[in-house]
Amino acid sequence: MRKSFWALSLTMAILFIGTFALAQQDIDKHAACKYCGMDRKMFAHSRMLLVYEDGSELATCSLHCVAVDLALNIDKMPKTIQVADFNTKNLIDAEKAVWVVGGDKPGVMSKRAKWAFEKKADAEAFIKANKGTLADYEGAIKASYEDMYTDTQMIREKRKAKRMKQGS
Repeated sequence: MRKSFWALSLTMAILFIGTFALAQQDIDKHAACKYCGMDRKMFAHSRMLLVYEDGSELATCSLHCVAVDLALNIDKMPKTIQVADFNTKNLIDAEKAVWVVGGDKPGVMSKRAKWAFEKKADAEAFIKANKGTLADYEGAIKASYEDMYTDTQMIREKRKAKRMKQGS
């Protein structure tokens, strides 16, 4: 009985560490977002990994930066689009994720947040605590494009203020 307990405990620990290591491989390979330079480890809860049919990869901090790339590479077809589950930080299929758009929690690169969850119950719990509305991937990416102008304005203003502060 005691051996079984320790064997099971060891197996669970190895699986947990292995899953965590796999989840972090994309961060090790792509430390910073291509478009904004943000640290993807710091934004592990919102990061995304896009693989195109030609084999090229894009690693970003957020859906906002994925939307930028999809617009710029209109002739490239996405093969897989992965997003981090907000709670576990594990990459999941963005098109199968349950998304929360808006709410009280500030977004990443966006005034109106877009968060992904593997489980609908987790998304609903998030909404209960932080507001927002349920969406699918299409709704989240559409919201990202709708917000692009105001988000870009916000980013420019923040960067200008940062440059001015550094210059003082």
